[in-house]
Amino acid sequence: MSHIKDARKAQAAGLDEKNLYASRVRVYPRAVHGMARTFKWGVLAFCLTLYYSAAWIRWDRGPGHPNQALLLDLSNRRFYLFSIEFWPQDIYFLTGALILGAISLFLVTSLVGRVWCAYACPQTVWTDLFMWVERRIEGDRNERMKRDAGPVTFDKVWRKLAKHAVWLGVAFWTGGAWIMYFADAPTVTREFWRGTAPAPVYIFTFIFSAFAYVFAGWAREQVCTYMCPWPRFQASMLDEESITVTYQGWRGEPRGHGRRDPAAVKKLGDCVDCNACVNVCPTGIDIRDGSQLECINCGLCVDACNEIMVKTGQPEWLITWDSLARQKAKAEGKFERFHFLRPRTLIYVGALIAAVSVMGIALARRTHVDLAVQHDRAPLFVTTRDGTLRNAYTIKISNKTLADTEFTLDISGLAGGAMEVAESVTGRATRLTLPVEADSIGTYRVLVYGRPDHLKDGSQELDFLLRSLRTGETARYQSVFMGPGSSAARP
Repeated sequence: MSHIKDARKAQAAGLDEKNLYASRVRVYPRAVHGMARTFKWGVLAFCLTLYYSAAWIRWDRGPGHPNQALLLDLSNRRFYLFSIEFWPQDIYFLTGALILGAISLFLVTSLVGRVWCAYACPQTVWTDLFMWVERRIEGDRNERMKRDAGPVTFDKVWRKLAKHAVWLGVAFWTGGAWIMYFADAPTVTREFWRGTAPAPVYIFTFIFSAFAYVFAGWAREQVCTYMCPWPRFQASMLDEESITVTYQGWRGEPRGHGRRDPAAVKKLGDCVDCNACVNVCPTGIDIRDGSQLECINCGLCVDACNEIMVKTGQPEWLITWDSLARQKAKAEGKFERFHFLRPRTLIYVGALIAAVSVMGIALARRTHVDLAVQHDRAPLFVTTRDGTLRNAYTIKISNKTLADTEFTLDISGLAGGAMEVAESVTGRATRLTLPVEADSIGTYRVLVYGRPDHLKDGSQELDFLLRSLRTGETARYQSVFMGPGSSAARP
């Protein structure tokens, strides 16, 4: 039995009401080669390349506008995604994106288990990178364990210092790369090294770097086991048809050391009890004990077991990817096919299609014009010399295009309605032409004159109609026109 299992069993046996805490049992994963490990390296390389380089992709939006393809410009409250620009009013798209991500994760988990945790989760990606650095400097599992258990020597000290120095460098570059998504990457990089960047840039670079160093270098599997909420409710996404990393106990048991003799009275299973699957596990569990919360479904134990099966001359895939239903059928000598289409997955697929459709329609119908109207409350209305009533409104026009645009503003629902911009010399008109600069909000105080046909409780509905003279897009805002009889106007 491995040192990890022995230590954990000893801890579990020693726990009582007065000793509810146990120190961490350090995990020393061994390097392994095989299909799962190769795939993990490929995903890791792709994710890291995308993360470190995406902020440097350029996208021409014209003079005076940022040319970074992916940019969350907090100071100007804009999010740029290639040719799409999102304003704060478009926050519902973020909600939709989160819903899409959640449903997709539920669907994938119900089909093939925790593949997100195994390959694409940032914690997994950076932990893999940090462990690779550790192996390159300190050696593989046995060498690291022997050195850590031995006395302090020069060899031990310099290797530890070198490892942590590289870890800090990777963590710093990780934190710095994250900052580049919130500011123009070339500009913030130059300012950072010249010492002229804003203080928040240095503060958040330090914070993000510290998180990367601590989580990927020190905490590692503890983040997945104790901090991440996903393992706690992933079981609700799984069923007997979900494909997960599985130890084929019907084939491997009873396990034992030594050669397999077909003529022996007590026949052993294919498992030679070498603990290779335990020694390569990044969370230090024994997959032979069944499905466990700590298992991230990475499949490194599959590679390790296949290596042993080849060496012992036995069939590979003693540990494999399979469903509980198929394993039960195999144990009984039957054949069971994979069932990908089942009520659970069909519900997730239907929800995903519905969410994608709603998001697609909303994005296709998204306009570049927005209108907001606020009625002035002091005073609610004014009676002019000719007997008409006057209300004042603050008009805000959002021009989400990258060009200066003129808009026409009309009103409907008010007899004899007319407007004018406050403090202007143009006088009253039935239609106003209001210019707004590119990618900005134009604010106007507009005075509306009219003779309401009827006032119910001192107010009458009034519609403001906005139209872009450049694109033809329109916006409507329903407000009210106030007059005598308003409860707010009574003494």
